[in-house]
Amino acid sequence: MQPSQYFSGMSRRNLLSLIGLTAGTAAMYQAMTSLGLAVESGYKGPVKLEGDPKGASVLILGAGLAGMTAALELRQAGYKVKILEYNNRSGGRNWTLRGGDTYTELGGATQKCDFDEGLYINPGPWRIPYHHNGLLAYCRRLGVTLEPFQQLNHNAFLHSSKAFGGKPQRVRDIKIDFQGHVSELLAKVAHTGKLEGGVTKEDQEMLVEALRSWGALDKDYAYTKSIANSEFRGFAKDPGGGLGAAPVPSDPIALTDILSSGLWGSLANFALYEFQTTMFQPVGGIDMIGKAFTKEVGDLITYNAKVSKIHQDDKGVTVTYEDVQKPGTMAEEKADWCICTIPLTILSQIEINVGAPMQAAIEAVPYASSVKVGLQFKRRFWEQDELIFGGVSYTDLPITQISYPSTSFNTNGKGVLLGAYTWNGPHSYEFTSMAPEERVKRAVEYGTMIHPQYKDEFENGISMAWHRSPFTLGCAGDWTEEARKEHYDNLCQIDGRIVLAGEHASYIPAWMEGAILSSLDAITRLHQRVVAG
Repeated sequence: MQPSQYFSGMSRRNLLSLIGLTAGTAAMYQAMTSLGLAVESGYKGPVKLEGDPKGASVLILGAGLAGMTAALELRQAGYKVKILEYNNRSGGRNWTLRGGDTYTELGGATQKCDFDEGLYINPGPWRIPYHHNGLLAYCRRLGVTLEPFQQLNHNAFLHSSKAFGGKPQRVRDIKIDFQGHVSELLAKVAHTGKLEGGVTKEDQEMLVEALRSWGALDKDYAYTKSIANSEFRGFAKDPGGGLGAAPVPSDPIALTDILSSGLWGSLANFALYEFQTTMFQPVGGIDMIGKAFTKEVGDLITYNAKVSKIHQDDKGVTVTYEDVQKPGTMAEEKADWCICTIPLTILSQIEINVGAPMQAAIEAVPYASSVKVGLQFKRRFWEQDELIFGGVSYTDLPITQISYPSTSFNTNGKGVLLGAYTWNGPHSYEFTSMAPEERVKRAVEYGTMIHPQYKDEFENGISMAWHRSPFTLGCAGDWTEEARKEHYDNLCQIDGRIVLAGEHASYIPAWMEGAILSSLDAITRLHQRVVAG
């Protein structure tokens, strides 16, 4: 195929996409920002709840991040606050499993985490984008220490069971070679002045020079085996010291092999705005965030409270709940107002007297299916044998991906990998249907196809299937564009004396930032109503 057949009639939008895959995500994001196509978190700084609430009381349902954010701010603003929480812990999906922890899923299967001391897995959220400003602000405010989370590691793997004889390929080799080959094609077309659309002649001239650098092209705009491109993709023999120390250039993978492998598609997992460098994680586990909030508002929480009814009238809200540890033991809690952060999958099964628009919205949002499997190994073989220090490997196997710990680099001893992370689709449903120990077994079997060391180094594991979670019945709100148009605003309205909050009431579902921003918006509007009333 001739270069002109690849790029005939290239538009500005297609050029941006190509820049993202060839020049890198930073160049693409800079271009998107200049065109108004990318924005940061909607966090506007600390919430300001000015005015006297006159002793008003608020009952918050759920002690996840949305609920505890609301409790923290409302109490400081002068409200009387209480929280009802289903679990015997706070944090909700902001949760870490460590050695000695137990977890019982729907169906009664109970797992005990056997990880060694200091090792853990985050079954829910596990990373924080640099532009999630609200969450980062609370981490600063509450003293949560962060460290880098490595999403992109050029030395991690991209794997297809149908390509390259099933042999994993380094992210670097696929990324750089795809970048080089596409740069060659685009440079040759641009050099002949055949780019169309919104790309001017001056743009084309500058693009040719940029592609020569980005793609490590030679003077004829060709991407071929050379010392120059080995500086990008790595050498067949690295430079050393003493006699025979000269480097030997490596052989690029042919464009046709990259295209037919489909591995280029996984590069988008590093280019997406939410996954761009820098990302963070709390030192010691994601639940350090929930624990920091709990330190501030833990005295307000009633644990093991299973809400069964939410009733409002013109005077206040009454919530009926059952003590999970004492089945059949019922109690009531009353307040002037209610902030409900219960996941919609659960809330849709609870008796609540809200208007038809909100009720329809509550019932309109399914939740994503997700499964995670944590695996403990005798040694950190991914570092010692394969020089993979953090990052994510992607595969077409049902486990979807393997994430390597971004902490304790280059140390001896054991380590824990995220050995599977599925998100919706057949693989996720299949893993959800399995017994917990079968999920672990399958994760090891599939992982061995990428890391043969699995079979000798594996010690124990634990799995989390979110659709079998009794407190969420799913991972996160799975909105469609049509559902948002019809139901989103109705979901977020204040209905009488009740307002909803949580990641499902945001445009950032499945992220902690969405939960926090929805909570801040809800309490701001509620406070305005209280003060005005």
